[in-house]
Amino acid sequence: MVPLSFAGEEWLLTEGRALYWPRENALLVADLHLEKGSFFARHGQMIPPYDSRETLERVALAIRETGARRVITLGDNFHDSDGSTRLEDHACGMLEALTKAVDWVWITGNHDEGHDPHMAARCGGTLVEEIELGGVILRHRARQGETRPELSGHYHPRLQLKIRQRMIRRPCAVVSANEGANGRPSGRMILPAFGAYTGGMSAADPAILKALQPADRIDAVVPAKGKLARFPLWQAA
Repeated sequence: MVPLSFAGEEWLLTEGRALYWPRENALLVADLHLEKGSFFARHGQMIPPYDSRETLERVALAIRETGARRVITLGDNFHDSDGSTRLEDHACGMLEALTKAVDWVWITGNHDEGHDPHMAARCGGTLVEEIELGGVILRHRARQGETRPELSGHYHPRLQLKIRQRMIRRPCAVVSANEGANGRPSGRMILPAFGAYTGGMSAADPAILKALQPADRIDAVVPAKGKLARFPLWQAA
């Protein structure tokens, strides 16, 4: 884990694409896309159906590493609205154990629209559209024009670098900085997708840069050898 200054306090970004909030003892993960494998299988693309197990194992590891007592997901929890009904027994047991062990909050996203109304009863946790916690807005998709501190997902940002004639792609967080109300530091952050079968888009994609406006600067950040590597993406003239 590496420290990350955001919205006037210190956070920890894990190697596994999760964000830990020490003040709230909370682990934040975005875009789990559980049961994406079974969704594609239903449509004729036969890929290994164990993505939910792998994703939940990684959540469990992040909880152990951080000691978090709360988990907040930032939307697109299942790949489709029926995903929770397709969890096989092993993955269902894993999820049930996790939601009983910690205070679990599901923030819903666009892939969760029309979600199974019995999902919370079956999987545990609490369903909300968005929440404000400790002065930070937690939602699925960054809202252009938002000036309060905000954490979101949705875009699956990836850093693309060309090193020694090789193109390197790594999931990353994208962080904007700007002077908030009354001159206090503010900012917004888009987390990388956490799910095992999630792809991504360039962190410098215009859609991401536009979503984080207004901003003074926007950077991609990734943990690298125990330190935080920061790559400028955009800066106000």
